[in-house]
Formats: sequence, C-alpha cells, structure tokens
Amino acid sequence: MQHSTQTLALGAGCFWCSESVYLQVRGMVSVESGYCNGHLPQPTYEEVCTGNSGHNEVVKLEFDTSVISVREVLEIFFVIHDPTTLNRQGHDVGTQYRSGIYCTTPEQLQVAQALVDEVIASGTYAKPVVTEVQMLANYARAEEYHQNFFAKNPTQGYCMAVAAPRVAKFRKTFARLAKG
Repeated sequence: MQHSTQTLALGAGCFWCSESVYLQVRGMVSVESGYCNGHLPQPTYEEVCTGNSGHNEVVKLEFDTSVISVREVLEIFFVIHDPTTLNRQGHDVGTQYRSGIYCTTPEQLQVAQALVDEVIASGTYAKPVVTEVQMLANYARAEEYHQNFFAKNPTQGYCMAVAAPRVAKFRKTFARLAKG
C-alpha cells in the first residue's frame, strides 16, 4: 500500500502548544516547530519575537493522507486555539502569534478557505474569525531547544498551564484521531 504525504504549517499561538497536540495525532509523519511567511531569511527566535520579521510561529506538519485528511488536520486546529484574536493567543501577544494556515498546494488552499468560510457561517464564534490562509513561504526550522519542547519540559509552568490543557482538549474532542 502506497502512502501519500502532504505538508502544511499552522500558526495557532505558541508553537510549543500546537506541537504538543499534533505529536499526539495519528498519521503525523513529522511535526516541527518553525517560523514562516516573514521577510527575513533564517530568522532567530529573538528576531521573530520582536514582531519585526513578519514571521509567524508555526508547526510544520507532514502527515499521511491515508490516515488523516487535510480537513481533519484543520478541524483540530480550530478546536485547539482561538481563531478570533488578532495577533494573540491568551497571554502571547504579537504578530508572531497570529492564527494562520499555510498551505503547500492549491488544493489545500481551497480546503482551508472552505473550512474557514464554514466556521464563519456556523456562528460558532461571536467575534470575527481572523485566520489568514496563505501559501507557505520563507519557512525556517526553529532552534533545536524548541523542538519537542512540551515532551522535554512537561512540568515547566507554561507547559502545565497552556500546552497540557490543549492536549487534553484534543484528546477529548478527537479521540478517534489520537495515538494510542
């Protein structure tokens, strides 16, 4: 049986939280924290944190489409963050924390925009959805200490307060898509 993989990147606030969730998802081939859609080549965390590089903190996902669809990946995205807060998630504030879907194919772009339109039409959120949908550009892998951060630092305050509840919400809402 031949497996087909696709790649996309998601900005849902701090990448530690998104990474901690997507590492739990069946069908993920790789989950990597990084930065995208800014203007500096190979930015550092410090440069991204200034908000001046234009980059977003993202998780770049490679997934097996025979196990999980693009739509399912994006449905998880809309449950684990607030798509109505411009340039912030909770206490994390700045353009690097914006809600964004960054696609690698025109087909993904269509699926993403259709789902954003559905979410808006559903009335699920009282405030406007501000998720940007764009093609993935100028991606750079984040520094090594950001990779798999939650698993390496489960008792760190931010991980306990923010990442752990997101993982729990994912596991409750999407049990069928959770690894063992």
